[in-house]
Order: sequence, then structure tokens, then C-alpha cells
Amino acid sequence: MIQNSNEHLVLRQYRSFLMLEKSFSDNTYQAYVRDVQKLLQFLEDEKISYLTVTLVDLQHFLFQLAQIGINERSQARIISGIKSFYAFLVLENRLQDDPTSLLESPKLPKKIPQILSIEEIDALIQAIDYSVPEGIRNRAIIETLYSCGLRVSELVELKLSDIFWQEEFIKVVGKGNKERLIPISRTALKEIKNYLTERINLPIKKGSEDIVFLNRRGNKLTRQMIFIIINKLADEIGLDKQIGPHTFRHSFATHLLEGGANLRVIQEMLGHESILTTEIYTHVDVHFLRETIMSYHPRNKKIKK
Repeated sequence: MIQNSNEHLVLRQYRSFLMLEKSFSDNTYQAYVRDVQKLLQFLEDEKISYLTVTLVDLQHFLFQLAQIGINERSQARIISGIKSFYAFLVLENRLQDDPTSLLESPKLPKKIPQILSIEEIDALIQAIDYSVPEGIRNRAIIETLYSCGLRVSELVELKLSDIFWQEEFIKVVGKGNKERLIPISRTALKEIKNYLTERINLPIKKGSEDIVFLNRRGNKLTRQMIFIIINKLADEIGLDKQIGPHTFRHSFATHLLEGGANLRVIQEMLGHESILTTEIYTHVDVHFLRETIMSYHPRNKKIKK
């Protein structure tokens, strides 16, 4: 355990900074604090002050992580937490120079996201049992996920008051409490309206009155329940893919790209902070991209005689 009382105080202040200034989720700020605790414990063992740490010290810390089997993705997350901590110290004038400025994250292989074809999405929807109220709800859920490319957290938090029926938009609150407007298809709106005729029969619990998708007890659905709904449908059609709510988000982005949508437009709709996050989708249809380039790039246009 960390013994230095000053370090305890700094960690508490850093935790408050993450919660109040950065608007991180509970899971994110707790992970950041845990990662900094790992570093502080290492520095304590090495009898090094966190205020005088050098780049070499930090590299030694990362080497130790690799030695005990911490994978590159986890290392990158820990580095992100450490960089955030030292940026906080500089911001608070506790340090003049940031020792992490030259600290490099390990190169991570780009993970190609799993996607569904339009035919597979249709098959999943057709597998829904419409004879029960949950079936009508589940169809609205699938259509909304695919129509809007939502994160599962955004889906379960979607509010009736954030659906703009005439304008055909929904408002969602994404990472960092950032709001964005997303176009929603008329098909998805129709399915939500169908579901609302069943929803009025639920014993809606206090605090869930404005939540769109509810369980049979009138409470907000959990993220885990959305996974269960999707996996059950996948099993019913014998889908040979590991899928979840995020698969519909990936499919949404991929199909938009294939249809010719601008990458920056897709970035806005997905709520990605960086265009680099969105660029992972450019792998999905090399043939389509080549045809686009051959059609529109000036170097490939036929020379008029």
C-alpha cells in the first residue's frame, strides 16, 4: 500500500478532478486512479518521488508491466491514465515539466470489427417473436441500434423526450456527457411507435417514466439484457458470429461508408472524438473504395480527346 500521506491527498484531488472536470464515467475514472496507484506503488518500491520521476523511470515501470504479462492494450490504457495524472499535476502547478510527454504507447494492432450484412440483420429481425410484447420492444431495439449506430449505454438511456418525431432525429448523451443529434430512420420510428402502444400497459416505476425501453416490471433495461436479447436471436438463426449491441454500431458505420457517406459525417454520428477512431471502418470494403477512387479521382478520369 502507498504510505505517503501527500500521495493519498494528491490521488483524492486527482479523483475529484476526473469526476468534476473531465466528466468521466465511474468506470473510467476508477480505472485511471487504479493505474496511477500502480505507478505510485512501483515508485515507492524504487524509492523515487512521483514529483522527480524521469522518462527512464517510467520506461522501467512499463518494462516491469510487460515482464509480468500485462498485454499491450492494457499497457496503453495504463499509459493513458499516467499521462492524465501528470497533465493534472502540471495544470495544478505542482510540476513545471511533464515527464510523460515523450512516453510512447505500444503499437496496437487495429482490431477489425465484426459486422453484419443487411441480410443477416433482416434475418435477426424476422426471428423475433411478435406474439409477445417483448418481441415488439425487441424489434424497436434492433431497428434503433442499427438505424442510429448507438452505443448500448446510449440505447438504454434513450428518453422519450429526446425523440424528435417530426424532425426524425434523436438526441443522445455520449461519452463525457456530450450531446449529439442523430438522424433516425422512419422504420425505427415506426417500430418505436408500435412499441409505445404496448409500453403504456407496463407498471412503469418512478424514475423510468421518460425512458424509452423498459423491462416487463417497468424498469430501465440493463446493458446485459440487451446482450442477452441479441445473443438469443443470433442462436435462433444459427448465426456463426460473436455479436452484441456494438456489432450493430459497426454495421451502421460500415454500411454508411459503403453507401458513400463522408468519414467525418460518420464520425459525428458515432460521437467519436477523433477521426482516427472512425477510420477503422475503411478496411471493410476495399473493392468499393477502389471503385470510388477510380470513379472520382481526377487522375483516373478518362482524358477527353
